[in-house]
Amino acid sequence: MMLKGRATPPATAAYASRFPELPGNFRPVLGLSVSSIGIGTYLGDPDDETDRAYEEAIKASLRGGINLIDTAVNYRFQRSERSIGKAIGELAAQGEIAREQLIVATKGGYITFDGGVPANPRAWFEDHYVKTGIVAPTDLVDGSHCMTPKYIGTMLELSRKNLNLETIDIYYIHNPETQLEAVERREFLARMATIFEFLEGAVADGKIGVYGTATWNGYRAAQTERGWLSLDELIRIAREVGGDTHHFRAIQLPYNLAMPEAITRSNQIVQGGKATTLAAAKALGVAVAASATLLQGQLSRRLPPIVADAFSGFATDAQRSIQFTRSTPGVDVALVGMKSVDHVRDTLETARKPPATLEELMRLFQHGDEP
Repeated sequence: MMLKGRATPPATAAYASRFPELPGNFRPVLGLSVSSIGIGTYLGDPDDETDRAYEEAIKASLRGGINLIDTAVNYRFQRSERSIGKAIGELAAQGEIAREQLIVATKGGYITFDGGVPANPRAWFEDHYVKTGIVAPTDLVDGSHCMTPKYIGTMLELSRKNLNLETIDIYYIHNPETQLEAVERREFLARMATIFEFLEGAVADGKIGVYGTATWNGYRAAQTERGWLSLDELIRIAREVGGDTHHFRAIQLPYNLAMPEAITRSNQIVQGGKATTLAAAKALGVAVAASATLLQGQLSRRLPPIVADAFSGFATDAQRSIQFTRSTPGVDVALVGMKSVDHVRDTLETARKPPATLEELMRLFQHGDEP
């Protein structure tokens, strides 16, 4: 039986009050109290050992002051979602956590197998997606991406089942800019309107709380690039579909010491003027989750001395990288992939210190250096 409910302001505030030792860790996002660090579940082998490791890492996160979990239906071929569902279910059954205290985000858009790569992937895809009428061959882009209401609807139901949640708090369309590799912008925007209409219906049905777009290149690209996404344009579509009370309320994009475009590139247009993605999101009332905080571990070691100078008092480069991302104005939550309890403990050491001040952040740019 699926866990009922979704994150609520009173419940998340009650959760935040349990962690006075984490100053500045919780901030208002979408009307909720959300931890400045979220646990990501992208990396890892699709095996039982990794499942168990993720389950324990998720439990340690929720027990330690992290109440946002990020995943996608295709991460580890659905196994990450299932690990999350199992961990939440066990803590809820034990009375350690309430469903309403957690923010769970997932994504749909990529074709996924079930638990691992089948012996004959093409035949499996034909049997499970094409012959069932879920995907038409013409629906696929780049051989792996599909953005039709029927497919997204199927993935949403799969995610609800995997997570064992009646309502998913944030549902992202996964890398929608992939579609721009195959279709012109006008057709792309028409497809987005169709998907937004479907997602507004999913909100009305209580299957999701809000929706958005989780991207890799879209919000970092220059306006001249084919895969560029306009946040203002997407908001206008959402308003046309859902009115002023539409539920397009969240975006996700990479932002870290090596990929700072969200704050350094003015590639968005808001009210006729240029703005960075972070500034545009704030102006438009959209929450921002920063992915790839550690860039799959590449920013957890051997950082230049200027980073240690800017963020003194931290024991590791990983902690400094997390501090940079979670402290940047406009970033609501920094996502950190964690599949071990030790990694969770190390990450939570960052949350024991307040977010960096703007002055501390600006030290990274002294002497003409960039992060």
